[in-house]
This record gives sequence, C-alpha cells and structure tokens, in this order.
Amino acid sequence: METVSKARSHGGIQGVYRHEAETTRCPMTFAVYLPPQAESGKVPVLWYLSGLTCTHANVMDKGEYRRAAARHGVAIVAPDTSPRGPDVPDEPDNWQFGCGAGFYVDATQAPYDRNYRMWSYVTEELPALVAREFPVDMERQGIFGHSMGGHGALTIALRHPERFRSCSAFAPIVQPSTAGWSKPALTKYLGADEAAWRRHDATALIEDGHRFPEFLVDQGTADSFLNEGLRPWLLEEACQKAGIGLTLNMREGYDHSYFFISTFMDDHIAWAAERLR
Repeated sequence: METVSKARSHGGIQGVYRHEAETTRCPMTFAVYLPPQAESGKVPVLWYLSGLTCTHANVMDKGEYRRAAARHGVAIVAPDTSPRGPDVPDEPDNWQFGCGAGFYVDATQAPYDRNYRMWSYVTEELPALVAREFPVDMERQGIFGHSMGGHGALTIALRHPERFRSCSAFAPIVQPSTAGWSKPALTKYLGADEAAWRRHDATALIEDGHRFPEFLVDQGTADSFLNEGLRPWLLEEACQKAGIGLTLNMREGYDHSYFFISTFMDDHIAWAAERLR
C-alpha cells in the first residue's frame, strides 16, 4: 500500500492511499480519515460509497465529514467508484457507465468482467486491507453513500446484515433495475436476464426476504433525478411491507449536489455513531 498524502484535520489524519487491487486488476485509490481517538485504540468505521462520475475525492473535498467524525470518534473510508486505467474498458462519452460508474456490482459480461468487480472490492478486498493497515474495529462497521453509492450501501447492508450496525443514504437509487440511468448499466455488466439484477436492487432484495433493522434516507425535493432515477417512495413501500424501519427525510428545496450532502452529513454520522457504540 502506497501513501499518496496525509494531512492533519480536526485533530485526526486525512489520508489518501493507493494499492494494486487483485479484484479489479488495476491500481485503486481510497481515502481514510482517522479521528484523534484512533491514536489510543481502535475506532468504529463508517464506509462511504460515492455516486456516478465521482472518485474518493468528492466526499473528501466537499462532504464536510471530518468535524463530526472527530467528535464521535468514527473513521471514514471512501473507496473509488470503479476501476480505472488505460486497459480498463470504458465508454468515455457515457457518464452513466464505465469508469466512475461501476454500480458496486461484479460484472459477469465480457469485457467488463475482468475489471468491474466493485462488489468484491468494497466487501472483501478493501475491508481486509483496511483492517490490516488501520486501527479500526471491524466489529463496529456502518455504511452509507450517495446516489449510486446509496444504492451500493443499501444492497450491501441487506446482503450483509451481520456485518453492519448502521446503513443510511443520500438520494439513493432504490430500484436500479427499472431506473433509466442504471438499467442500461446492469444490462452491460450482468447480462439481459433481469433475475440476475435482483441481488443488486434494494427493493427486490427486500421483496426476496433480505432484511436490515433500519435505514436513514435523506432526499432533496429539488433533485432533478428524483422522479426518474431515485424514487425513494419505492423503498418506503418495500420497507413498510417488510416491517423494516425507515426514516425518510424529504428535504425541501435541496438538489442532488454536495451542497445537499454536506448539509446533512453531521446527521448521518451522528445517527451511525449512536449505533456503532
């Protein structure tokens, strides 16, 4: 593992790191914020999954999470959203697919199956590396994310309820199997058989019997993607039928940007920290 940069912030350390990933077969860069409490022992860890077109840097630069993370003594890990490099297949003119748009799945279709294995990367390889290299308590993990990353957080928590104590999301894609900006990507990554998509669709996972104790979701009412891509009411309906707790906050006038995310970041970290104690 290579240290790209380190900086002191709110008494802790914001670092950026790079390593050769076996799952994605390319170098992967990720960010870790260690709160000051990590100097004296292991701290709980909160995974943040970013959205379409993003890298680890978006939330690190614009998410404004370090003050709250330091206050609550929680480490924040921000992976990249996809494999990258000259040998990684891409559609440069399509921001909804390819580099920056891995959708947190393990692709089964050529040529994407060689590199686009983000599910295995964020659930297996990177956690093993983080547990080995940083003072984090892997018995106290939470996960959250934005948009495509919200989709990833929900599906990972539903399929690994024994691992995570908290899950929340900002403007998540709750039903990617029918959303206009994710359905084409799932087809290219996973093939035309929609039955294979259900393992990466939060509402379908709930319908199929997967459970998680509770979710927190914040969604802006002025989000231009609300009605076509996000549709949080579908998650609300699925959770109500399954008896899963859902706090859904519709935030009047907020859009899809990091201005929205940073406004409610403290709430999500405090909510997670309470469950990670």
